[in-house]
Amino acid sequence: MSGFRHVVMFMWAEGTTTGQQEEVAEKLGELPGVIPEIREYSLGTNAGVNPDAYDFAVVGDFADRAAYLVYRDHPAHRAVIDQYITPIVAQRAAIQYEL
Repeated sequence: MSGFRHVVMFMWAEGTTTGQQEEVAEKLGELPGVIPEIREYSLGTNAGVNPDAYDFAVVGDFADRAAYLVYRDHPAHRAVIDQYITPIVAQRAAIQYEL
């Protein structure tokens, strides 16, 4: 498979509610229906197997770097970040790489 992968992990701020976390997952889960450049999209909450892990992760696959950039800058994606993620995130880690 060739393409471009985006992986992002979040650690939620202390006091973040389960409802807020579920809302993030719900809103991100809507993006593949809105942004056609998303080839594959997976997201999930930490299973709690290992200590000191991030709370939530998103993996997105795209045809190429240009398709990822469309996603990155898409108004629907930016709105989820601004309205739902930024208010509750304590730490974020991300990487993008060629497949």
